[in-house]
Amino acid sequence: MERTTAQPHVVIVGGGISGLAAAFALRDEAVRVTVLEGSPRLGGKLAVSEIGGLAVDEGAEALLVTRPEGTALIAEAGLDDQRTVPGPTSSAIWTLGALRPLPRRQFMGVPSDMAELARSGVLSDTGVARASQDLELPPTARDGDVPVAEYVAARQGAEVVDRLVDPLLGGVYAGRSAELSFDATLPALAAASRRHQSLAEAARSLLPPRAAPSPSSAEAPAAGTRAGGPVFTTLAGGLGSLPAYLAKASGAAVRTSAMVRALARTGSGWRLTVGSAAAPEQVDADAVILAIPARPAGRLLADVAGVSAAVTALGQIGYASMAIVTLGYPWSAFPGPGLAALGCSGYLVPAVDGRAVKAVTFSTVKWPHLAGATPAGAEPLEIVRCSVGRTGEEALLQRADEELAVLAAAELAEATGVRGAPAAIRVTRWGGALPQYSVGHLDRVATIRATLAAQPGLAVCGAAYAGVGIPACVATARSAVGQVLAFLAARRPPAGDTGAVR
Repeated sequence: MERTTAQPHVVIVGGGISGLAAAFALRDEAVRVTVLEGSPRLGGKLAVSEIGGLAVDEGAEALLVTRPEGTALIAEAGLDDQRTVPGPTSSAIWTLGALRPLPRRQFMGVPSDMAELARSGVLSDTGVARASQDLELPPTARDGDVPVAEYVAARQGAEVVDRLVDPLLGGVYAGRSAELSFDATLPALAAASRRHQSLAEAARSLLPPRAAPSPSSAEAPAAGTRAGGPVFTTLAGGLGSLPAYLAKASGAAVRTSAMVRALARTGSGWRLTVGSAAAPEQVDADAVILAIPARPAGRLLADVAGVSAAVTALGQIGYASMAIVTLGYPWSAFPGPGLAALGCSGYLVPAVDGRAVKAVTFSTVKWPHLAGATPAGAEPLEIVRCSVGRTGEEALLQRADEELAVLAAAELAEATGVRGAPAAIRVTRWGGALPQYSVGHLDRVATIRATLAAQPGLAVCGAAYAGVGIPACVATARSAVGQVLAFLAARRPPAGDTGAVR
């Protein structure tokens, strides 16, 4: 009996940013890599298409530079010269009948400067007074994980939760602060809150010395700069152009419309069943990385012995759906004229205000390269991205594309004064796109990782585990690659071994 001398085969299930980052990380390793993507295209929640003649992202449109993994990936892919940064603008909250400035001295909506909070007008006088009590209240006991809303409201009151924290978290997770885990969604603040008596002091400890927008998400449009440089970056052709670059540069065999329907252990590794039940295909692998959402990953693992605890935990991670309604208007349709006259790059909308749209990004304000890309001789086009859908709003998302567009345009007109119908419309739906880090999430993830660590040559990565942003996804991909390479190295024949088994 002879050991095989062929390169080990690593199969990555899922061709979103996590799976492609894993494939890219394996490009210089002595392994053969196959990426199997069930849908007809690569990229997951990254996609770009034209609207009004401009290439505009349909999904995630920016990544944070405060975590290095995303920008490092772009640099390693040779795309640094295509990076661009946002203009020096700020964000607003549309509430209480007006666009109001988002306080800069806040961390994910938690204010650290009560005087600035009062000036913003986002809260009522009563709300500001209640938030200020945080500075005098004794420490709030916290036994284990708690919902964000519970802890923040205990310190600063319900208005801070409803009009600041909930809109920011809604932009990141399409979730609600009453259900999201404090430790999992705001780990830095949760840790700081244990070191400071007041939550305002904890938030202040995480902010730079000078006012700057706190990290949020692509759809919580806090564009601009922080101390030391920009908060966000993107690619001139849109972040949706990144997957194709990674797929090509990885050197992997990449297959789309290749749905993996079963996973089983074999004597020497893993066997994946791909395709329809009528015409199944078997793919053998030495190691497998599952870069797909939690529940599909759980279904693939259901028949693997010894992983029932992980399967249960994966099934407990819920997902929220959303839609992006992208609208294009002539520059003169806005009272300014133009969106820049509003003095912000977009706004958030508190759920308590009962609006359909939860966040709006003025793309041609936030990203100056888009504003300068209007075809010669044409009136400048303003591009606006409207994010629709929070967890629990499934009925809203069941409306037809045309109805969602009309609804978004009407709310935009009320907020900004834009006149007339949009000249261009695009509706993109993201079903089950955003994992919900509900209370107990960190324990679930620990269970998943501990259980799967005992399975040789198996790893998971993606937005379900340690952050929903692109840098966090890249970090989980690199971790999964490290696990797989360590397994393959451990079973490699010793130097000088001829490969014969005596």
